[in-house]
Amino acid sequence: MVKEELRITVPTVFRCPISLDVMKSPVSLCTGVTYDRSSIQQWLESGHDTCPATMQVLPSKDFVPNLTLHRLINLWLQSSTPRPGSGSPRLLPATPPAIFDAQAKILMEEIESESCVDALCKVAEYVSCCEENRRFVVRFGGFVEVIAGVLRRKCVEIEALEMAVRVLDLILSENGVKERLNKLIFKSNYQNDFLSTIVLILQNGSLNSKLKSVRVLDSIALDSETKRKLADSESLLSTLLHLLKTSNNQSLNDAVTSILTTVSITRSVKSRLIQNGAVGILSKSITEKSLKLLAILCGCSEGRSAMSSEPKCAAKIVEKLLKVSKTATEDAVSVLWSMCWLTKDEKVKEEVIKGNGLTKILVVMQREEEGNVKMMCRDLVKALRAGSKDWCLGSYETRTTHIRPC
Repeated sequence: MVKEELRITVPTVFRCPISLDVMKSPVSLCTGVTYDRSSIQQWLESGHDTCPATMQVLPSKDFVPNLTLHRLINLWLQSSTPRPGSGSPRLLPATPPAIFDAQAKILMEEIESESCVDALCKVAEYVSCCEENRRFVVRFGGFVEVIAGVLRRKCVEIEALEMAVRVLDLILSENGVKERLNKLIFKSNYQNDFLSTIVLILQNGSLNSKLKSVRVLDSIALDSETKRKLADSESLLSTLLHLLKTSNNQSLNDAVTSILTTVSITRSVKSRLIQNGAVGILSKSITEKSLKLLAILCGCSEGRSAMSSEPKCAAKIVEKLLKVSKTATEDAVSVLWSMCWLTKDEKVKEEVIKGNGLTKILVVMQREEEGNVKMMCRDLVKALRAGSKDWCLGSYETRTTHIRPC
């Protein structure tokens, strides 16, 4: 007589508060709450600046590995894995693969038919349940390829396209999916059809579908060849810039800015972005993502020239100093250095000084170890002091009280 398999309860502390799955790589925010690394990274990269569990505004987006909890989870998983011949309980998937095999084949056939919306909805609901379901779909032969194939078909209703993107977005974090999609789309003859579909969703889809489409596109841009192919699509680039200009949704804007940063690997791409008004668009709302792209665009003369016509942007960047992550601070310093030291733009210098930028740059310089950022800070101090005859250290609430003008 076969023993009935036992289900075991997963300790709540082992589950990620976002995905509700057992954590693979637990990390803790400054609030003390622990999340799975992939889940909290996706949360922060989508533009949020709060702790999902407590909704506290994060003074820092850095997180540290929770090694103790990681060890406890590994010990628990080992104890939950049955030895041959033992009756130990084990974790069971939400839907047993043996039951779903036949259903999967039927769903794949339905997805390949003209009326595929219902089948895609079922798959989306299935993979959204738990990690085990997502793994099953990824490992089931040809399933990912069938779903991606919807996006290269013509005359498919927008609901089906949106649902296919939703499924792909849900399974992106599984091993090998990004590489498979990259090969399927960009190493084949279907690239133009796929990009045309993505542009269609970005123009006519829902806000959520637009966000997921951009996220999928950014995730599968794994190499320089793929990035160049994306940048070569005029319709895609213009649609992304139009979204950035017209959207009021910060998550979507951050996702668009992220993919524009990803494809900005050649001077010609940067020039095209600048010519299409990217600097002016980015200057309206300074975020960590936009600082990254501005730093890249200011690396060429056209970018610095465009920044010169947006002097108020410098004041907004100064306002962000000491309030953003270390990486974003470096990007902000790089932009200011390009404008004040390389270009020696007097209007930009004036805005930086008026915004108490010199004091903040001194604080950043004091924090930094020797390197490029510290060097740029020194250059900025020289440039800003030269631009202000009656210079004095402005007031700024900081514990770094030992910094004084020389």
